[in-house]
Amino acid sequence: LRPVCGLTVCGCSAARGVQQAAVRGAHRKHQPDFHDKYGNLVLLGGAAVFTTVWTYVLTQLGIEWGLSPVGRITPKEWRE
Repeated sequence: LRPVCGLTVCGCSAARGVQQAAVRGAHRKHQPDFHDKYGNLVLLGGAAVFTTVWTYVLTQLGIEWGLSPVGRITPKEWRE
């Protein structure tokens, strides 16, 4: 065998084969999966549901948010 680039032909072809395999893997077409197809749609749908639910909770349930009871509660008379 004749040396090429300091390697034998056998070693050079093996190295070239590894390099070609790496290039093939990097340029392989990626098949879209569920997340590629529907990821943004699911994210936007979740954000819409989140916003809708919290808008309802904050506006329609009548919860008094963070109001202090000071001034509204009077102490009872002490019983002896």
